[in-house]
Amino acid sequence: MRSAGVCLALFAMIASWPCLGQPVEQKRSAIDSADRLFQTGEFAQAREQYARIAADAPGDYSAILQLGRIALLSNHLDDAKNWLEKAIALRPGDSDPKVMLAEAYYRRDDFEKAAASLTSVDVSANRLIVSQYPTLNVAKLRSFQGQTPYEVHGDGQSTRLKLLRTDPLPLVGVRVNGGEEVTFFIDTGGSEVTLDTEFARELGVPQFGSVQGTFSGGQHAEVQQGRIEALRVGDWTVRNLPVAMLPLRQLSQGLGAKRIDGIVGTTLFYHFLTTLDLPRGELVLRRKNATNLEQLTASLGKSVAIPFWIAGDHFMVAWGRVESLPPALLFVDTGLAGAGVKLAESVIKRGGIKLEQDKASTGAGGGGKLETVPYVVRQLSFGEVQEKKWLGSTMGRFLGRIFLAFTWRAWWGTTSSSHTQ
Repeated sequence: MRSAGVCLALFAMIASWPCLGQPVEQKRSAIDSADRLFQTGEFAQAREQYARIAADAPGDYSAILQLGRIALLSNHLDDAKNWLEKAIALRPGDSDPKVMLAEAYYRRDDFEKAAASLTSVDVSANRLIVSQYPTLNVAKLRSFQGQTPYEVHGDGQSTRLKLLRTDPLPLVGVRVNGGEEVTFFIDTGGSEVTLDTEFARELGVPQFGSVQGTFSGGQHAEVQQGRIEALRVGDWTVRNLPVAMLPLRQLSQGLGAKRIDGIVGTTLFYHFLTTLDLPRGELVLRRKNATNLEQLTASLGKSVAIPFWIAGDHFMVAWGRVESLPPALLFVDTGLAGAGVKLAESVIKRGGIKLEQDKASTGAGGGGKLETVPYVVRQLSFGEVQEKKWLGSTMGRFLGRIFLAFTWRAWWGTTSSSHTQ
């Protein structure tokens, strides 16, 4: 039997930002050292080195830009804004700091300032937006003028949604724009709330263009941009939400649902203190405030807190280890049906992991049909959580017993994982 779980997929941080020439070789060496730390995911150590460079040379664009980038990864949005504005002042013609500043405003739900930050940026052709921040669609952002994105209406400090099923993925019932209840699946590998394209057409959802999305197996598909007026989750109604749209009903049979009409992704979750409680089969959303955070933290009891960063517009990445290989950044993705871990081919080879080619199967993903080949990971750790014999096609023994609380602190957020016995 396949069981729902959190997919820990190796996340490759590709840092190809060139360092500009320095008049002193020692300064060049310092930048190179900081860049190497950044490229290997040692963000805290890289930040310290960039900060020393910026302190000695306040006009060093490369160091200041990277400090803004790391602050955004850490969700330290005030710091990100300060560093990125300094970078823009140093190089007004460079688009990267403008794009990242727009993302900082986007995460604050200040869509008007996010759009304004992109005034001089060719959004459709900008490589940073296309590859990391595709939700920065100017027309969509401007459509929220005079409105509060993700405005929560409802009583109480929390709301609970019973999971319709957890195998092979968690499914929940929601209502869109006051309509009848429909079925969405939970996918922390997804960003904004996503609607099936046909369902969106039935609702008359306005469209603001499209981007090319990348999905499992490196497949690509067009992702349309839109917005909805309301999403009913449990006892609450969230108003004024940006959404994405792509064909999802094709996944219904594989997910054991009569019809899949959408996805609940990370962007909605980070507006709350979110708990995905698989043992009890429920999703809990709590208002983000100090009291609720304190109560939630106290209620976790024996748990493991794992600091993480947000790469791009929604990828939760944290340190883990595969087999006896050196530690690497993994990303938390609940949207991989029927498997517990997905690794890069290079990691499979270096880890001596055997592919079970005779058990290969064909399935469907966001980009269409794809072939999957199972394998067994003998040992995997995520933070201080360790497990042996992670099966490539079934994961019930471990993650079916995990309780995940995403506290989204000023971020590095934390993922708290508790085992039930």
